[in-house]
Amino acid sequence: MSNNSQTDRYVVGIDVATPILRAALVSTDGEIVERRQAQLEPDALVKQISGIVGEFRDISPNVMAVGVGIPGLVNRQTDRVIFSSDLPSAVKIDLHAELMQTTGLRVELENDANAGAYGEFRAGAGKGSHDMFYVTIGTGIGGAIILDERLWTGASGFGGEFGHITIAAEDGIQCLCGNIGCLETVASAPNIVRRAHERLYRDSTSSLSRLSLNRQFTADDVAREARNGDDFAIMMMERTGKYIGAAIASVINLLNPECIVLGGGVMEAGELILEPIIREAQRRAFQPSFESTRIIGASLGTDAVSIGAALLARDAKAEA
Repeated sequence: MSNNSQTDRYVVGIDVATPILRAALVSTDGEIVERRQAQLEPDALVKQISGIVGEFRDISPNVMAVGVGIPGLVNRQTDRVIFSSDLPSAVKIDLHAELMQTTGLRVELENDANAGAYGEFRAGAGKGSHDMFYVTIGTGIGGAIILDERLWTGASGFGGEFGHITIAAEDGIQCLCGNIGCLETVASAPNIVRRAHERLYRDSTSSLSRLSLNRQFTADDVAREARNGDDFAIMMMERTGKYIGAAIASVINLLNPECIVLGGGVMEAGELILEPIIREAQRRAFQPSFESTRIIGASLGTDAVSIGAALLARDAKAEA
């Protein structure tokens, strides 16, 4: 830290997406000063978060607020986590009240995709834009909307659920939300693996893929093999990109955003998935709207949620 650290002001941002908790001490201009990472302890969430906040306050006493990105539905009006399939313990308790009490600081809870979007908007790939739509594609698929430089979350805080756009209604599988054929059922990391296994099983020519040698492969393995030139893995990335691109076209037609930022682990495949997303979006979107929208990769990586949660807490503190 710099020599003037005792007078600088900081915010703490915490990403509790399972299985890893990521935390950052962030300056008020969005720069990470210190990081922490640990195995998430879902049944001791308040204690774990409070402990990390305490560590950061030992580094600098000038921590002004805490932001926490939650994988689930968060009602900002009531400061309650309404639903989280990944973190049900956050629903059972009044996480906000308990963290306020144990840390002694102002605490802001937010959906992790919304937090990631805010991070990219204020300090990442979307910096300088006026309107932005954000997509994160990993274990699940999330989305978030920035309109007129403000996070727009809808009537009850649940806006931007991009992963639950119906994309394969007739022959799709059931999503965790109960609907049939959501985008998440074909383009999230676990479902990329599921589709790859199904294709390897029924198509003998696919057995030539290097993926067939490892039955326990992950979406990261698919992306890596695609980058290494494996034809089957490239095809899987292209088809996944087409699904995402079709959903992106609907967003373009509906919102006509200035830019769309794509993040999350699946996007680490880079141009191999970004290019088919853009091609399919161009094919399906209203052309004048498509031409005025930039579709780009995120730039903050795994820091997006913690930076965004911190900056949301910073701005909420300033507006209070």
